Amino acid sequence: MTLSIQEMSDRFEIQDMLYRYADIIDRKAVDELNTIFTADAHIDYSAFGGTVGDLVSTIVFLNEALPAFSASQHLNANIQITVDGDIGHGRVMCFNPMEMPIGDNKQVFMLGLWYVDEYRRTSEGWRICRRSEEKSWVFNVPDFMAL
Repeated sequence: MTLSIQEMSDRFEIQDMLYRYADIIDRKAVDELNTIFTADAHIDYSAFGGTVGDLVSTIVFLNEALPAFSASQHLNANIQITVDGDIGHGRVMCFNPMEMPIGDNKQVFMLGLWYVDEYRRTSEGWRICRRSEEKSWVFNVPDFMAL
């Protein structure tokens, strides 16, 4: 398959947006998600017990949930993007270790998931208009260390 210059540009712009999303979440700068999602976005984080809703309710949820974690890294890989005009679709692998303080100790969880996305070109650039998570696996590090 030969890609046009426009298709390559679109894919790179979407990929950069996906990396910005991960950085925003890891910095807990969730108000910046307004630069990632469309105003009418539908976001489904229910695979790991999160909310399902619009951008405003998602920002409220993340502002409440993310402070529980002292550190996280959302590492994206195997990014599959298709673009058809002003609409795109993606499936993005994410490896996400997260550290949670529990008393004087720290608990580390590692999550494997896929983001399943729909993208829309807007006057401000590409944005996610629909995102859901698919759970792949969860690993609790202290459980492994106890073996």
